[in-house]
Amino acid sequence: MIAETFQTLELHTHRANQAYDEVMGFAALMDVETLNDFDKVKVIDSFIFRFIKIQDLMGNKLFKEILKALGEYQPSMSMLDVLDRLEQLELLDSVEQWMDYRNLRNVLTHEYPDNKEELLEGIQEALKVFHDIRNIHENMLKYAKGKGLMSGEKG
Repeated sequence: MIAETFQTLELHTHRANQAYDEVMGFAALMDVETLNDFDKVKVIDSFIFRFIKIQDLMGNKLFKEILKALGEYQPSMSMLDVLDRLEQLELLDSVEQWMDYRNLRNVLTHEYPDNKEELLEGIQEALKVFHDIRNIHENMLKYAKGKGLMSGEKG
């Protein structure tokens, strides 16, 4: 189960990396008018879609799977409890950081015509933190492999 989740994350990350590289080619000049350029919006949308998928998959599935495999997950645990335990295991730098990513994800999913400034700020923030999310993914993968969680999972 964990191995499959990591495979799916790898797919989303690979595609997000491609869109990220393309968006970064025009990110310095990005403004509200950029959101009217269909060719650029296609690339931005691709990046946002993958960013959201990665954040959702990690937050809603991978984190719990890792804790289950370690025998540390309880169904009664809230998201904050899960994040707190991952922080204790040094798999996350901080609970607040992940909650910020989760809030950013929420900003990116609610696209309204009258909030282009907020959306643009969200896109720019996602571009900034994408590296951090990739690092969390990579660190969790190393941890899971090191603990033997990829094969013969305990969950």
